[in-house]
Amino acid sequence: MSAEPDNRLGDYLKDRRARLDPAAFGFAGRRRTPGLRREEVAQRSNISTTWYTWLEQGRGGAPSADVLNRIAGGLMLTEPEREHLFMLGLGRPPEVRYRPFQGIAPRLQRLIDTLEVSPALIKTATWEVVAWNRAAAVVLTDFDKVPLSERNILRRVFCDPRVRDAQQDWEGLARFVVGAFRADAARAGAASEVQALVDELSRASPEFAALWRENDVHVHGDGVKRLRHPVLGSIELEFSSFAVDGRPDLGMIVYNPVASAVADEIRRLVAAAT
Repeated sequence: MSAEPDNRLGDYLKDRRARLDPAAFGFAGRRRTPGLRREEVAQRSNISTTWYTWLEQGRGGAPSADVLNRIAGGLMLTEPEREHLFMLGLGRPPEVRYRPFQGIAPRLQRLIDTLEVSPALIKTATWEVVAWNRAAAVVLTDFDKVPLSERNILRRVFCDPRVRDAQQDWEGLARFVVGAFRADAARAGAASEVQALVDELSRASPEFAALWRENDVHVHGDGVKRLRHPVLGSIELEFSSFAVDGRPDLGMIVYNPVASAVADEIRRLVAAAT
């Protein structure tokens, strides 16, 4: 029995299994159609053949998230394909699986390097700074000179007096970053992974401990950052935050100088530094 025209989940499952090579999974025998058989997908997914057949036929109701995850594994789906499977089967994306940081694509570094006067950072879900451009090095922090263990934004905000002194409104910044950090970690499925950092900062900073207990959540979004810079003086930078498509473990923050004169000075500092 073939899938009905509006059975998008069934159509998708049939298409994905037709693309798999049976020999690659140890399945032999002559076949009239390409790909795996239904019973083979069911076997690889650890579900019954009857239940899998019903899903392809649009019968049996909505599958559970566990079943969809098993099928995604059985069909060797990529992360975008697994998300599409959930959208078809349940009308929502799957819960995020936290992945430890595995590096950034060179094209992402090249992208932020094109921002000549706009400081830009790439951070992980646990707020470790993993990439930055030349403008960020001269305006915010030259992370090349910062040990790897100290490149966490929260650790710098709450434990580095120089970072604290550079903020025109440290209290407002501290409240904002704690709430945004909590939201980012939860969104990336990293709540358990950040617990050690939370415990460390709670011991090191009474201000952090108090803000963390408040359980506030903020969207990083956009806003204005006001700094005291040793060369530029008091400056304002508009910032915007961006998700990195396909990488829920990464986020990008770009700062734009409000005043054109500040932009010119940043350009001069970048040129002098390079």
